[in-house]
Amino acid sequence: MFKIAPVVVAMIALCLAVHAIRSLVLSPEQDFALLLRTAFIPLRYFGGFELDVFAFISLVSYSVLHGDGVHLAINMIWLATFGSPLANRIGALKFAGFWIFTSVAAVLLHYLVSMDEAAMVIGASGAVSGTMAAAARFGFSVDRTSDRPAFSSRRLTLAGVLQNRTVVVFLTVWFGVNLISGLGYLVPGEIRSIAWQAHIGGFLAGFLGLGLFDRRPGTC
Repeated sequence: MFKIAPVVVAMIALCLAVHAIRSLVLSPEQDFALLLRTAFIPLRYFGGFELDVFAFISLVSYSVLHGDGVHLAINMIWLATFGSPLANRIGALKFAGFWIFTSVAAVLLHYLVSMDEAAMVIGASGAVSGTMAAAARFGFSVDRTSDRPAFSSRRLTLAGVLQNRTVVVFLTVWFGVNLISGLGYLVPGEIRSIAWQAHIGGFLAGFLGLGLFDRRPGTC
């Protein structure tokens, strides 16, 4: 716990604080009003509504909102696991940029698939998926001998990814689980509760866009 990157600790604290305020301070009516402004709602952009400042803020603000304690806990555990070594490698400012980049990419893909949806999208899953993708590009190699464990290998090229059995297996399982959940086989009758397109959008952004934040050369 004490080796988690400070910026990741800050993101976890922010998500916990937001959830605590929504659960313990706001009334149901106030919470719903907050969600209308800060959750990502595809119909806001598709239905001919006048766009306000919240239409742009919600492209990122949705990522610090969560449906319940389980949703929050799962995302924070994965964020600590994959986000911390990434943040220790690229630094706090670049990690914040990476979070914004993958969060926006996540809901953009969701929007392209579900433009006329009125259902709210909330959760850090898109950004967390981006950190998982970054871990794959580093071959999951972490230097744990330092006080700040970080991804230690050079970034794998796309060809290098295909030659790494561990990464290939991870990618196959990850996409398989998300596609299956999208078809409703993991949670029948609750397809709309899982924004699986956002997971994939964030993952692809993290996988393909990592070089924008990690300037070290890749390997073959």
